[in-house]
Amino acid sequence: MLRRTLSLGLFALLLAVIFQVGAGETTKREDPKYSNETYVPTADEVIDKMFEMAKVNKDDLIFDLGCGDGRILYQAAKKFGSHGVGLELKTQRIREAMDQADKFKVGTLVEIRHGDALKPKDMKDATVVVMYMFPEFMDLWFPIAKAKLKPGTRIVSHDYKWTIGWEPVAEETVKSAQRDNHKAILWIVPEKK
Repeated sequence: MLRRTLSLGLFALLLAVIFQVGAGETTKREDPKYSNETYVPTADEVIDKMFEMAKVNKDDLIFDLGCGDGRILYQAAKKFGSHGVGLELKTQRIREAMDQADKFKVGTLVEIRHGDALKPKDMKDATVVVMYMFPEFMDLWFPIAKAKLKPGTRIVSHDYKWTIGWEPVAEETVKSAQRDNHKAILWIVPEKK
């Protein structure tokens, strides 16, 4: 009896492995070019300032790079009726974003994607891009912004700037319950030369 149970268990394990390999991706999965485990949600006061600076409205398509729990997109959808796409690598953050969807009840206005922000599929459609990312990421992302974003697209960042790109058109200091020296930074994509 024990021998038969072990044999069936090994057979089931073998089938599971074969099925998993057969159902797996046909291409090798690449590690992202940039990954950082740090996660600090953007304070609501900073989100409001970013919306104000970028003049977010109902006609916007907002991309949030490293969207975390998705609050920025859900708040924009609730407040303005704008559409949003969040890109996030961490599955835990995506689960948190799904929980936010239940809380904000904005229907299909927000889409959260498991994806690498340095490999965006349809960023050319963005009218606003938001992020709270370190300068190392931003320097990697700037050539993508330069190549894919259309002139007039507003980019807003919490605290950090790139070291290689366009100069900001506005910077403001914001006080929140956590600290009094947040920075909100705005760029507007210039006409291509």
